[in-house]
Amino acid sequence: MTETRESAIEFPCDFPIKVVGKSAQDFDTLVVEIVRRHAADLAEESVSVRASRGGNYVAMTVTVRAHSQQQLDALYTELSGHERVVMVL
Repeated sequence: MTETRESAIEFPCDFPIKVVGKSAQDFDTLVVEIVRRHAADLAEESVSVRASRGGNYVAMTVTVRAHSQQQLDALYTELSGHERVVMVL
């Protein structure tokens, strides 16, 4: 028996994703590359980056145009599975 999960989100929609990782010069590039595999139409203005107070971590907010729950699930899975990503919200 296959169980389908209903989503509380109406698609398509703009969906913000926060990604936290250790501060490194190329962390933002890494995250954008992963996101673009799932949302090729990601615009530069849809990405914001903020360093932690101590400078050890960086938090990125990436707003994607989400078209399905499956797309978001795949994106979250790839981001959270990457060794350099500490947290995905």
